[in-house]
Amino acid sequence: MGYLRGFIPWIVAGVVSSFDWRWGAMAGLVTGLLLLLQDRRRGVDLDALILEISSITYFAVIGAVSVSAPDSALADHTDVISFGWLAATAWGTLAIRRPFTLGIAKRQTPREYWDMPEFIQVNNHITIAWGTGFTFIGVSQAVCGAVDAPAWVGIAAHVAGLVAPAVFTKVYPARAQARLLAQAAPVTAVPR
Repeated sequence: MGYLRGFIPWIVAGVVSSFDWRWGAMAGLVTGLLLLLQDRRRGVDLDALILEISSITYFAVIGAVSVSAPDSALADHTDVISFGWLAATAWGTLAIRRPFTLGIAKRQTPREYWDMPEFIQVNNHITIAWGTGFTFIGVSQAVCGAVDAPAWVGIAAHVAGLVAPAVFTKVYPARAQARLLAQAAPVTAVPR
């Protein structure tokens, strides 16, 4: 649930934006702020809230643009821009060696594993999966808009770009842990 919770402001904004992009941006901003405050009250460290902080920043910027220039051409491209923002968040956190999934994973993993290179590597891979998914959706939406593709093509891109990293996030850590345990298992000689 830790990863999915970070997407709640985006879902709220997407639903409300179908009526008006200004209200969508404001709804995303308010939802993001409420979730951030709730997490901070519960003592969640800021490194576990990178996605939330990035989302709040995005909605504040888009909200300011939407209110100051409601007829802006950006209104027709918020889907591409939003996934570009999410992709930049994922790739940016990898570039500074603080994958956005690391803080989330720490909330679900005992402290003794946090400094293990394998734990960090698993989170690098998970962040790469999300960055790839976000990039795929953003590029797909840009292409769909440029060629006026049917709506189902964009929907399929959204589904593929979100489901694939979600499944990877669920499956990969257990496989990496099993591989690590198999490598650490002592080799016993078989008597002849």
